[in-house]
Amino acid sequence: MRFRFLVLATLLSLPSVAAAEMSVVFEWGKIPRCTTGRPNAVPNPEFILKDVPENTTHLLFRMIDLDNPGANHGSKRLKLNVTGDVVIPSGVFRYASPCPKNAIHTYEWRVSALNGYQHIITAWRRRNYPE
Repeated sequence: MRFRFLVLATLLSLPSVAAAEMSVVFEWGKIPRCTTGRPNAVPNPEFILKDVPENTTHLLFRMIDLDNPGANHGSKRLKLNVTGDVVIPSGVFRYASPCPKNAIHTYEWRVSALNGYQHIITAWRRRNYPE
């Protein structure tokens, strides 16, 4: 019984740190509407990132068509020493636009925080296209 009390007292005396989860939000922006199945090279949307962890030196952006995972929309690794809340403006890089052939697909942007080449955390957000 005494041992359990000591363990509990020790745990309660430790500082509590709430681990924040990085999150991302985006809008498609003013990209040309595309439903031909042949993507266009377009500027990236604006990304709003919350709680980018300390020691982040790069952000890796990748878009995936969840209805056609084999489609390559490209990826971009940006060297940015950032932390906290960050806005990545539209037009920083180009990628192959969403362009499902006569359908609505669900796309997922994944943004990974990296320290050099070491993965820290990945946040993602899904949206349909066209909406």
